[in-house]
Amino acid sequence: MIVMRGWTRLGVTVLAGVCALTACRGGERDERADVGATSAATAMAEPGGVATAPPSTDTGPTTSALGDPGIAFVAVTANSIDSAGGVMAERKAKNPEVKAFGERMQKDHGMVNKEAVALVTKLNLTPTDNDIARSLQAGATAAQDTLNRLSGAAFDSAYIAHEVASHTALLESLDRTLIPGAQNPELKALLVKVRPAVAAHLALAQNIQGKLAKP
Repeated sequence: MIVMRGWTRLGVTVLAGVCALTACRGGERDERADVGATSAATAMAEPGGVATAPPSTDTGPTTSALGDPGIAFVAVTANSIDSAGGVMAERKAKNPEVKAFGERMQKDHGMVNKEAVALVTKLNLTPTDNDIARSLQAGATAAQDTLNRLSGAAFDSAYIAHEVASHTALLESLDRTLIPGAQNPELKALLVKVRPAVAAHLALAQNIQGKLAKP
């Protein structure tokens, strides 16, 4: 039952991301989340407090070292963080379109995660933590720090700006890292299948962002 123990560990890691984005409190931050945390905080928030970009998920020549277990770990972590962000948006957003976007993130990314976990369990993959997943967790922490200070229209603008940036980064990661690096045909097919949804989320977030920018 190695795979079950492995995915239990993944659940703990994902829960850390969920807590970060839904303002959970208590305990000290895992030291792994400090990997790139300084650069993440700088990238994700401008002086005005608006989240603008997550840490880069591009690992350059070390990408091939991830393997299918590492790629699956990154995919589940990214989806879990975005789903948790949607919970936060549903609770705090003022704009109806932003609130609806948050609800869609919960639904869509939650469904993808169910498929991903079912697949890796079927393939008997043992999840492998890695720098990309840790960078995503650091980014989630930076987002939480910024978004929890905001409310109303300021929160709406910051959340959508973060979603534009994070989906841009996820799309780039799919194209440059996850899809090319996946060796198992079923894992690769799942990543290819979800890519259009990520692109659609990005387009929707950009559309909402444009509307929010209008006086």
